[in-house]
Amino acid sequence: MELSFKHQLGLVCVILLFPALCYCNEYTKSRATFYSTPDGYGTPTGACGFGEYGRKMDGYDGRVSGVSGLWNNGAGCGTCYWVRCNMPNVCDVKGVYLTVTDQGYGDRTDFVMSLRAFTKLGVNDNAAAELKKLGTVDIEYARVPCTFDGNILFHIQETSSNPGYFAMVILDVNGIHDVTAVEMWQMESRQWKPLNRNYGVVFDFPNPPSGEIRLRFMVSGMSDWVDPKIVIPSNWKPGATYTTNVQLK
Repeated sequence: MELSFKHQLGLVCVILLFPALCYCNEYTKSRATFYSTPDGYGTPTGACGFGEYGRKMDGYDGRVSGVSGLWNNGAGCGTCYWVRCNMPNVCDVKGVYLTVTDQGYGDRTDFVMSLRAFTKLGVNDNAAAELKKLGTVDIEYARVPCTFDGNILFHIQETSSNPGYFAMVILDVNGIHDVTAVEMWQMESRQWKPLNRNYGVVFDFPNPPSGEIRLRFMVSGMSDWVDPKIVIPSNWKPGATYTTNVQLK
């Protein structure tokens, strides 16, 4: 039996679109639970090293989570996921978009969410209350590009001391990227020297050079070093945050 041109064209469209449709449904099944804070936001003591900034994260309004295996020795810090639960008439099919700020373990869970993130799984307030009573729910999730507000930030850790010890975190990296390395320019030797990953996404350098500090960093999915197009001034102070002139996709 021969197909008409119209049917042949329709078959070609199905064949071409099928891989994309399959990709959209490639979710990972797991479980999620939550932790409580007085205001439902994240915790400032997370294992990523984000501190107070990790309670809300720019553009995510406290929809944050600790993860277990996805933490990936700290490389998973600051990554973003779409998560939804699987209870009809209770779970919102739109799910919730969140970002990783901590390491956390539950009962066979991949996500230990802030309360603000967890309750967003529900289709309404009553559903959110029901999910909270359950405590742990079945979910499916996928990694998605981050969509932080503004440019990438350099935050100087409060444990730093000028001079003597330099520690920092890189915040608000958009797209699907893990920060894998940071280097500091050494003027005397005229070469780049690596910072050490202390924990999470905290990178440090004992006895940093005096004067301005110039950094570059590497992320997964890119072959070239990222130039932030700024320098950190010589009078930098612990707790200061500097906005770079770059953002990723």
